[in-house]
Amino acid sequence: MQISRHLRAAVVLILALAPVAAAEAQEGPLRLTLDEAIARAEQNSLRVAELQARVDVAAAVEAGREAAARPALAVLGGYTRTNHVDEYALALPNQPVRTLYPDVPDNYRSRMDLQWPIYTAGRQQALTRAASAERTAAGFDVAAARLDARLEAARAFWALVTATQTETVVQRALDALDAHLRDLRSRLDQGLIPPNDVLTAEAQRSHQQLLAIEARNLRQVAKADLRRVIGEDTGRDVEPGGVPDAAPPAPGPSSFEAARGQRPERRAIASRIEGAREREAAAAASARPQISIAGGYDYARPNPRIFPRIDEWHDSWDASVNVSWSLWDGGRRRAEQAEAAATTRALTARSADFDRQLAFEVEQRRLDVDSAVAAIAATEDGVRAASEAQRVVGERFGAGVATNTDVLDAQTSLLQAELDRTRAVAAARLALARLDRAIGRP
Repeated sequence: MQISRHLRAAVVLILALAPVAAAEAQEGPLRLTLDEAIARAEQNSLRVAELQARVDVAAAVEAGREAAARPALAVLGGYTRTNHVDEYALALPNQPVRTLYPDVPDNYRSRMDLQWPIYTAGRQQALTRAASAERTAAGFDVAAARLDARLEAARAFWALVTATQTETVVQRALDALDAHLRDLRSRLDQGLIPPNDVLTAEAQRSHQQLLAIEARNLRQVAKADLRRVIGEDTGRDVEPGGVPDAAPPAPGPSSFEAARGQRPERRAIASRIEGAREREAAAAASARPQISIAGGYDYARPNPRIFPRIDEWHDSWDASVNVSWSLWDGGRRRAEQAEAAATTRALTARSADFDRQLAFEVEQRRLDVDSAVAAIAATEDGVRAASEAQRVVGERFGAGVATNTDVLDAQTSLLQAELDRTRAVAAARLALARLDRAIGRP
């Protein structure tokens, strides 16, 4: 009976999981165009998510700086137990004895307190502007991470395209070798060629089979890399879709000035320079007088402002204007100001160094695009020449005036020419994506 129950449970489980397994089997590979891969990479980038959280942190700091300039209202309460004391009483002629300081060991106090800095010599406003500059810089960091995610997606996408087309070309060459090998074996059976021609073709096929295995492995690695970049953690198979076979369009303007104004990294540095200058101004403002308003409402038992002291609940209030002026702080303000000034100089030097690197990077990427586009035309000529050479060698082999080695060499040359063109197209489009990244163009 127990075995029967276990068997029925297993059958029920298999029937329940069967539709899920069927659905997974029917689910085909995820076909992505370049734009779709880029969109998924931006959406699922953990680096972008981290920097976006830092933007939220900077925004919270900015809100805190702004709130520090507004009134602060607090409710306080407490209980204090004191030791017993001798009561102090006053006796006047013809008057009852009056206790001026009674023994009240239980003291209760509640207060509503108001604090409002109405003048800080610009310190609070400078700190708020510094926090706003940091929030702006954090936003530019997010924009830079998005551009990196776009470039990474383009690189992984074109790597998969190259690996896929390489595998296709290698497999096509392997099929051609199989057909050629069958023809050679037929000629050997007829006694038209020596056995070494067949052995040479078989050795060439074994080498081509090795290339096919390597191309298949490289394609699987490229797929795994693209899945990582786009955040496809389910392990679903991905395939490139909508792949253009033509040369990429001509790039837009790629001047250094355009890149200087568009690169989010440089704009982030500029915002942080502004923030450092504001912190320097805030440190200098601490040397000037500060004015604040304070006030409160007390409800206590006993109330120390009520005389004579009595063990009863009484209320009172107070309002004051306070002026503070730090005449000497042991060098603290000067150290804060020096720190902010040094930070400003460091960021200014980083900005200048970034400009130098940017000028070189833009020029390098532009030349890479020019070279890659020119290479496409050269590889197309190579494909046409290799195709024609294969056709001529095939006809000559059929007429008996060319050797088997000549046929294999022609097929290898055509294979290499097709692979070169595939790589040239992918390299040109990747070079264009790197140029866009260098300029800061989304």
